[in-house]
Amino acid sequence: MDARYDIVVVGAGMAGASIAARIGTKARVLMVEAEEHPGYHTTGRSAAFWSESYGGPGVQPLTTASGPTLRELGLLTPRTALTLGREGQQGEVAAFAETYSAIGLEVELLDRAGIERKVPGLREGWICGAFEPSCCDIDVGGLHQHYLAEGRAAGVDLWCRAGLREMERTDKGWTLTLSDGRQIEAGVLVNAAGAWADPVASMAGLAPLGITPYRRTVVQLAVSPAAPDTLPLVLDVSGSFYFKPESGRLWLSPHDETPSPPCDAAPEEIDVALAIDRFEHVADWQIDRLEHRWAGLRSFAPDRLPVYGFAPQDPAFFWFAGQGGFGIQTAPAAADLGARLLLGEPAGTVDPNPYSPSRFA
Repeated sequence: MDARYDIVVVGAGMAGASIAARIGTKARVLMVEAEEHPGYHTTGRSAAFWSESYGGPGVQPLTTASGPTLRELGLLTPRTALTLGREGQQGEVAAFAETYSAIGLEVELLDRAGIERKVPGLREGWICGAFEPSCCDIDVGGLHQHYLAEGRAAGVDLWCRAGLREMERTDKGWTLTLSDGRQIEAGVLVNAAGAWADPVASMAGLAPLGITPYRRTVVQLAVSPAAPDTLPLVLDVSGSFYFKPESGRLWLSPHDETPSPPCDAAPEEIDVALAIDRFEHVADWQIDRLEHRWAGLRSFAPDRLPVYGFAPQDPAFFWFAGQGGFGIQTAPAAADLGARLLLGEPAGTVDPNPYSPSRFA
């Protein structure tokens, strides 16, 4: 046996790095990562923003609770957000605003004149919007590096190029065989494997939860006029696109969700074309060139809420997965909630019950 750890965290993206950092001073912890460096997949491809409405009311408590930490770390930059509606969608936009105003978020309904002031060159047909002044950009790389550094300082070990090959349940927890042939013993395994969360559970002999990876495409466009820094994050109430400025360029997504096997995701030409077509129906800016395109996988449980907690079938297997497209903006609160459950600490400010894996039992 090459090593023994109290807790082995599978995956070193934002999920794995954040919970490992939180528990590192209280247990002997190892992160194992299949890739050559941590954050290669979803974390390294995120165009993340911190929006308290993004992900729905079930995710909002995690996002709101994460705000103070993200601000203290200096990783939020004010952006604002604007959710647009066409003729006939006034009721949907009003319902959106009412839903989030009712839980304490600041949301302002705007008419055509109001949304024109926010988005220059807005095409006809867009007549209303819901404006959220609290939305911010997140320094994703900075947050991930913060957790990796915090983990190192706490004594967390990180092994890259160390995917799981076999798992065997023992009286003391697990014997894990890695892709490089090393064997380790673990008291508890934390499944923070993102798109690979269900395959990891199957390897452990547990029933998968139906956590499905979906491909999301983003393109970077050079546009004329240059995208103003004051532009909000712009979405539509139907969920068919979002875009935001990035150093004079535009980051644009068709908000696609295409089921995918766990893989190194790549953008499809049809999704790139769809993104550009949808943008051209929103603003009359000239697209000078397509500069970059990429895709990542966002993994959702069947009810689209994250899964945090011990597997009902096995007290040595802990789920920390299914964060969808909101794993970055919820990372501080999710790591705190997960660590409290994992270590048996008193509950924090976020109710863990909606995220328990027992809801699928």
